Amino acid sequence: MRIFDRALVRKHRDRAAPDFVSHDFLVREVAERLADRLDDIKRQFPVALDLGCHTGEMADAIKGRGGIETLVQCDLSPAMATRAAANGHPTLVADEEWLPFAAHSFDLVISGLSLHWVNDLPGTLLQIRRVLKPDGLFLGALFGAGTLAELRKALTDAELAEEGGISPRIAPFADVKDLGALLQRAGFALPVADTDTISVTYADPMRLMADLRGMGESNAVAGQRKSLTRRATLLHAVAAYQDQFAGPDGRLPATFQVMTMTGWAPHPCAAAPAPQGCAVPGLADITHGGGRMSPDKS
Repeated sequence: MRIFDRALVRKHRDRAAPDFVSHDFLVREVAERLADRLDDIKRQFPVALDLGCHTGEMADAIKGRGGIETLVQCDLSPAMATRAAANGHPTLVADEEWLPFAAHSFDLVISGLSLHWVNDLPGTLLQIRRVLKPDGLFLGALFGAGTLAELRKALTDAELAEEGGISPRIAPFADVKDLGALLQRAGFALPVADTDTISVTYADPMRLMADLRGMGESNAVAGQRKSLTRRATLLHAVAAYQDQFAGPDGRLPATFQVMTMTGWAPHPCAAAPAPQGCAVPGLADITHGGGRMSPDKS
């Protein structure tokens, strides 16, 4: 099943990499939230994988947390991975859909805002469980179905009015109700999925669209219309966004639903996450086959 054009996802991320620091507020916020969860877990994770590392924001957030001694970073984008490597952690280019790691390589796999672009999320979760050591932890966050509801509505209204139909301009997102079942289907123990909402306000919709491009989050749906958006459609969408969603101060909200998945690789010595020492970690070969966000954005 090909929902997303993965080559286009890579292209968008490569294009965004040079100036990613100017648009990385969501990635950094989510990285901090995931790192905070590590503080609540009384376990040590000596060898960890940052799956979809962007330019190294997760490494900054988890520094000194979780007992991590070795952090491996990987990203689909060579340009992103190159910049992430500057923090000194081992880094490689790797596709989330084809993980190039040996079984039982990691104590922790952590992923912030990357997995919503994979075509086969169940298959990717299976691969993540495979590379985890017994009693290893998976902690991942991805955008959910409520993301960009305002922009979606404005674009839909504009296309219906100007073009008589709609095209897939915003990626389809998973629903939190399905994620727990997907984790269980992939063989994780104690699967949990929860959701949170991050709201940002903008002076105008074009600033939001610039941020999405700068984050590498432009539309990569395989079936999208290949032609450029008509000027009349874009102007109609901007007006619809302002008319329907502007607050008393004239600023425009943008909603990002962030869904978090937690699951443990099964271990025979415990039905629940085992206390430290139950699963004795060993350093196997890893590869084979070769602060808070400001509420306003002006």
